[in-house]
Amino acid sequence: MLRWIGFWLALSHCSRLLAAELVFDWRDMMSNQPPGFSSLVSGQGRKGGWQVVWDDAPSQMARFTELSPVVNKMPVLAQLDGDPTDERFPLLVFDQAVFQDFTLTTRFKMVAGSREQMAGIAFRLQDEKNFYVLRASSLGNTLRFYKVVNGERSKMHGPDLVIAKGVWHEMKIECKGNQIRCWLNGQEPLPTITDYSFTTGKFGFWTKSDAITYYGETRIDYVPLEPAIKGVMKDLVKKYPRLELIKVFSYTNAEPYVRIVGSSRPADIGQTGDKFAREAIERNAIYTGRTRGSITVTMPFHDRNSEVIGALRVVLKARFTDSEQNAIARATPILKEVEQRLRSREDLGP
Repeated sequence: MLRWIGFWLALSHCSRLLAAELVFDWRDMMSNQPPGFSSLVSGQGRKGGWQVVWDDAPSQMARFTELSPVVNKMPVLAQLDGDPTDERFPLLVFDQAVFQDFTLTTRFKMVAGSREQMAGIAFRLQDEKNFYVLRASSLGNTLRFYKVVNGERSKMHGPDLVIAKGVWHEMKIECKGNQIRCWLNGQEPLPTITDYSFTTGKFGFWTKSDAITYYGETRIDYVPLEPAIKGVMKDLVKKYPRLELIKVFSYTNAEPYVRIVGSSRPADIGQTGDKFAREAIERNAIYTGRTRGSITVTMPFHDRNSEVIGALRVVLKARFTDSEQNAIARATPILKEVEQRLRSREDLGP
C-alpha cells in the first residue's frame, strides 16, 4: 500500500509551503515487483529479483501483556536474486516522483549472501550511472556513503561499525540543498556531507552482488518540487526591471495546440497561444510588435540538444530609440538565461 498524505508545514517568517509524506508499507503489493517501481542494475550482472514477502518483524505496537507477541508477520520488500557478480548493484527505483529536499527513513535486514551482505538506499538518482548511495554491510561491518557519476564510483566515506546480519536496522537520510546527513539506528556516525553533484532525483532500494536483503516500511517527508519554469519566471522579473511580462509557450501532451506553460502572470497559464507563438516554434522564427509604451519579442527557445521546445515572449518597456533589431538585442540575454535553466521539455512542467 502506498499512501500519499498532504499537509501544511509552517515555515519561518510565517510563510507556508505545501509539504507531503509518502509511506510504503508493502500491504496489497504481494507481487513479483511492486507497481510504480523499475528494476535496474548498476554495473554488471542480472537485475534484482524484487518481491514482496512475509517476514517476522518487530512489533511497532506497545505490548499489552507479557504474552503479547514481540514480533509480527509483516509484508516486506525483498531482493532475492543471488547472482554473485562482483560489480552488480541491483536497484529498485520509485518512478512516480522526483525529490529535492527530503527526509527518508527505512528499516532493513541483511538476510544472506556468501560474497556480500549489504543494504542501501540510492537517492537523488538520475539513472543507473548517476546517484548517491548510503549502504551498510554486515560482512564488512561498515557504513559507507559515496556517489556514482557517469558510472564511476567516488571515494567512500564512513565508519567501521558492527551491523548484525538477521537483525532489523533503521537507516535515515536527510537532504537539504547541498547538505546530506545520514543516520543508522538513531546515531549519526558520518559528519554532514556537502556535495553539489545532484540537486534532485528519484530514490531506490540498493543491494550488491548476491546479497539477499529485506526492507520494511519506508517513509519520505518532502516538499513537492515546483516546475523549474516557475522559479525562472520569478527570477527574471526581479533581474530585469524593464521587463513588463514574460511568457513561455509550448505544445503539451498530445494536444495539437500551443499553450502558455509559464508566465510572470500566473493567471495566463493554460491559455492557448496565438499564431506568433506557434510559428515561432514551428518555423524557428522571431517576431516583434510594438504598442504604446511597450515592445514585444517572441522567440523560439531550444533544449540542450538545440531542438526547439517552445517560444519565449518578453514584453519590455519601450525606449524612444528602440528598433526591431534593438528590441531583439535587449531580449536575447533573457532568452539565453531561459535556455541555460530550462534544458529539456521536462523542465516546463507536466
